[in-house]
Amino acid sequence: MRPLEQDLERYQARWPEDRPKQWQRYRDFVESTADCCQRTHLAGHCTGSAFIVCPDFRRTLLLYHPFLQRWLQPGGHADGDPDLLQVATREASEETGLPLAAFQAVSLGADRTPFDLDIHAIPARKQEPAHWHYDLRFLLTTDPAAELHPESEEMLVEWVPLERVSERTDERSVLRMMEKVFAIRSIGPK
Repeated sequence: MRPLEQDLERYQARWPEDRPKQWQRYRDFVESTADCCQRTHLAGHCTGSAFIVCPDFRRTLLLYHPFLQRWLQPGGHADGDPDLLQVATREASEETGLPLAAFQAVSLGADRTPFDLDIHAIPARKQEPAHWHYDLRFLLTTDPAAELHPESEEMLVEWVPLERVSERTDERSVLRMMEKVFAIRSIGPK
């Protein structure tokens, strides 16, 4: 079993009630598409994202993506790497300017259990047709005092108190992750 399939199994074991139809669609895509982590699979491909929180789980690090014109979590293309935790951490580092070692994965029971998954449409751009992102998200922490260096001048990076995330975005998947952090904060990681 590939790392991605193992991650999906761990996700389903940890979050069995969390959108089971999306989980099944994601799993079917991975099992039926040998090149599911390649951007060249134009109908859709796997991506990795990081929902980054400070160690006390009170703030999250959001990015303003100029192309999508939305505040979102860091993330991006797997470029053939089926280890989406590695992809999520790499993308977090690239987009925030923090070193890879600055990020720690939060244990949610079993090691490297994904925090969320989402399947969302990406609009056409330049030579890329509209397509689907099969996004696996991981919960990471980092020091909120570290100096941030966004990947581009157009990209904004900001620590946002969890209670104020809805002032930045109405993106349902971001709000869902915020709600999961609230739940973890009240009961502690499993």
